[in-house]
Amino acid sequence: MPSKKYTILLAEDDQFLQRMYAAKLESSGFNVVLASDGQEAIDKAEKTNPDVALVDILMPKKDGFDVLRELREKDKFKDLPIIILTNLGELEDIKRAKELGSNEYIIKSHFLPSEVISVVKKYIK
Repeated sequence: MPSKKYTILLAEDDQFLQRMYAAKLESSGFNVVLASDGQEAIDKAEKTNPDVALVDILMPKKDGFDVLRELREKDKFKDLPIIILTNLGELEDIKRAKELGSNEYIIKSHFLPSEVISVVKKYIK
């Protein structure tokens, strides 16, 4: 019986970081759906129903807070694990993300990509 391939939505506008995290996720056996701005992240979540979403905060069109709020407002995403993956380390940003329903808040500079993968795997059922 083949095991299910889990889909990760990666919303990241920095092309270098997007490629790096996508490569790490794919080499760990995940399908990766890429979005380069907040609106694209919402649209792709609707189309692909990811198992986990990794969302940057600073993105064009809609920021990560908007993405988080809009996804959480939809019933089908109320249980979607959403991990904020950002360079913003201010306590008010962390608090806001938690209030909007993020499952985790990862500051990119404090985590190796392999550690980010470990956090993602925590949410794969």
